[in-house]
Amino acid sequence: MKQSLAHAAGPHQLRLPIFPTPLRSGAGFKPEHLPGILGDDRKVGFFEVHAENYMGQGGAPHVALERLRRDYPIFLHGVAMSIGGAGPLDAEHLARFKAVVKRYEPQVISEHLAWSSHDTTFYNDLLPVPYNRSVLDRVVDHIDQLQETMGRTMLLENPSSYVAFNGSTMSETDFIREITRRTGCGLLLDINNVFVSATNHRYSPEQYLADFPMEQVREIHLAGHATEADDENAPLLIDAHDRPVSAAVWQLFDTVIARRGVVPTLIEWDNDVPDWPVLKAEADAADAILARYATQAHPELRNAG
Repeated sequence: MKQSLAHAAGPHQLRLPIFPTPLRSGAGFKPEHLPGILGDDRKVGFFEVHAENYMGQGGAPHVALERLRRDYPIFLHGVAMSIGGAGPLDAEHLARFKAVVKRYEPQVISEHLAWSSHDTTFYNDLLPVPYNRSVLDRVVDHIDQLQETMGRTMLLENPSSYVAFNGSTMSETDFIREITRRTGCGLLLDINNVFVSATNHRYSPEQYLADFPMEQVREIHLAGHATEADDENAPLLIDAHDRPVSAAVWQLFDTVIARRGVVPTLIEWDNDVPDWPVLKAEADAADAILARYATQAHPELRNAG
């Protein structure tokens, strides 16, 4: 049962419900889906939004999200903090991010292991970093700063990658493990990113996942990828977020949940966005896998509800 929390009066402060952790599937929120969501009797577990879309003061995006926040937990996902960037975190961007956190009280905040800005220039891509001690120290400092500013723990998402660095002296899993040890942050495991990177760099996604610090995973992302070809006509996967989750990624998800247990799982679909029933069907497929492992762990749930 959700409980209400009253806030001090202010121009953008709402009376927001508090929800339990949604051990179910969720979907990335698109405002055009709001009528379908509100008219759907079978709710998803939560919605996730990109923080940068809500850094303005008002307008239609806020009207839609404020309506959604009455009925659902919200997860806040940043895409432009540049955690892996060479320079300091942008103080203005941090302040805007914090304002969104205060306004909507998301259950989870997350960011990417990537860089996306240099000086005053912001890029549309999440760019990779080499895995070595100097970059590790920088990433740790940035995560510490973000968590101290927000007053809460963040989740860090593993990247999709298309190039490798000669300057890397650590594996990606060791690099991520050390980040969690030093900062206390949790992890957002993007399984499509694992499959994309493994295919592009010719390694086993199963082996990567076997070495991943699964005990720190607090959320999972699933998405679709596009298949292209590189200069040698070998498969080159692109983390496109523009189609259903692939069969291979569903299988990896099943394996991960069998090992990790049930955690909130998001379907990402950000380009060529379909109608709500299509996106909802993907979330339902994830929910079916989560429910199967939930009832295996807790047989008493089989007859619940």
